[in-house]
Order: sequence, then C-alpha cells, then structure tokens
Amino acid sequence: MNELKNKKPKVLVTREIPAEGLDLLNKHCEVTVGARDRMLSREELLGLVKEKDALLSMLTDQVDRVLMETAPSLKVVSNFAVGFDNIDVEEATRRGIAVTHTPEVLTDATADLAFTLLLDVARRVTEGDRLTRAGRWKEWAPLFHLGKDVSGSTLGIIGMGRIGRAVAKRARGFDMKVFYHSRTRLPLEEEKKLGVSYLPFRDLLRQSDFVSLHAPYNDNTHHLIGREEFSLMKESAYLINTSRGALVDEPALVKALQQGEIAGAGLDVYEDEPRLASGLAHLNSVVLAPHLGSATRETRGRMAVTAAQNVVAELCGIGVSKRVNSL
Repeated sequence: MNELKNKKPKVLVTREIPAEGLDLLNKHCEVTVGARDRMLSREELLGLVKEKDALLSMLTDQVDRVLMETAPSLKVVSNFAVGFDNIDVEEATRRGIAVTHTPEVLTDATADLAFTLLLDVARRVTEGDRLTRAGRWKEWAPLFHLGKDVSGSTLGIIGMGRIGRAVAKRARGFDMKVFYHSRTRLPLEEEKKLGVSYLPFRDLLRQSDFVSLHAPYNDNTHHLIGREEFSLMKESAYLINTSRGALVDEPALVKALQQGEIAGAGLDVYEDEPRLASGLAHLNSVVLAPHLGSATRETRGRMAVTAAQNVVAELCGIGVSKRVNSL
C-alpha cells in the first residue's frame, strides 16, 4: 500500500526542454522524454501518452479528444508556450483535465524579436546581408539600398496584451506614434502611461507605417489580415507578425507584396509551419525568421521551469499553476 502511495506520477515531455525544467520534474515525477531532436509523430505521441498522468506538450502537439481518450489517467496538460490553441480546452475541462501554459516569461524576448523584424525589414538589413555576401555590393552610392525611417514613424499594434504593451514601450525609444486596436480598450490612464492611442481596426490599418500583430489566435482572428486589409494599408507600410501564423492569409500577403500594395513584411510565424505559402520565400521584401520569438537561452529556461512547475503544482500540490481553465 505504501509503495502505491509513494509512487511517482508519470509525465510525458514530448521533446527535450532545457535541463532546469527536466531537473524539477525528475524530483517529483517519473519522466519520459519523447524525442531529443525532433517532433513526435502523431502515432508516437498517442502511443507514449497512454498511461501518463501529465503531458508537457509543445505548440506543435495536437491535444484533442482522441488523445485524451487514449490517456484516461491524464490530469494535466502543461503547454510549453503562452498560447494554447493546439489544445481542445473545452474537452479537457469536460474531462477534469487542467490546462496550463507559460505566460509572462516570454514577453520581453518576443517583443524584442518583433522590434528586430521591424527594424530589419525597414532598413533592409537581411536583404543587404544577402547582397553583400554574394559580392553584389560594389560601392557606396546616395541612392543605393534605401529603406524607411523607423524613428518618428507610426506603429499600429493589434492586440494589446503583455507582448503588445512591451512593443509599445520599445516604440517610445524611437519616438514613434503608437496606435493600437484590441478587443478590450485599455483604461485611459494606462493609455497615457504607455503613450498609445486607441483606433478602430480599419483606421489603424490606414494610418500605420508598421502594423504589428499580437492578438491571440481563435476562430474570430483566423486570417484577421487578408486581401481587404492589405488594400487598406499604405503602399509604404510593413506588416510584422510574431503572434500566430494563421492571423495572416499568406497567399493574400504574397499577392499584396508582389503587387506593391504594401512595402514589406517581417514574419516569425506561419500558418503551416515550417512550410511557407507559395512565392513567399522568393520575395526580397520579406524577412523570414524560423519561429524565434522566445528563443533565448534565458527565456526558454524560464519557460521550462514554469511548465514543470505547472505539472508539479497540479499533480503534487506544490505551488500554484498557470491554469487557463476552471475545473
């Protein structure tokens, strides 16, 4: 009886995470790491999760009804991300499964990357890097490789959560005029503190030199930016997306760039990662990053610890989890 009582709960971590997270899990749980250097296939995931009490999942892991039926002992799904659109939260709640995530710890890293993409595409840095490496830069010239000023320009932020606000703070250092649109408007005192002004969605698109996406992904935001939205933007405007790939209709983006409806884009996320929409990779006016939003050693380490703490809190009652559903 004591052996059963003291038996450690079983946890599946779908792929290797930073050691500080695994070390914490190993203190309290029996841990299985699915793969070291790749995603698990769907069949592998369903096979490994069968007798587990917890699943530490990646955004790329589909956690749906079929998986939950396969794992009747499952008590918690800890997503290694701030987003959780890969999880059927409603089904998990119905089954009494806690769903947790890793908010706050990746805010600054993602905001930094959003601004990196903004600066890069505006000043054509990556494009210039390719040109220089290829030996096609011959001499300095007054009209050579001109980009766009960032300082003093207008930034439109769509989605004013933690990351959107962090981007707004960075924009102040460049004396940018910042508009935002969000489902819920901020209190006026917070708008003043951040130095931002609210605009209706279409007005923001019309007035912004840069449009940065920070909205969550759901049915209402699927292809939030598409053909009609590109037609509203300035021909000199740039789109930045570090949120979710499916916020943007990628074929419409390719067409808008090819036809000069907008000047460029900086993307870190894609609708069908790692595959790109046809024609996107051939456009010099786009900077394409491989989903680097939270990719710093420090941030990924904090994410690993938070994800592990969520599991330990839910299974062992140690600490408080970052739960997204109510049971």
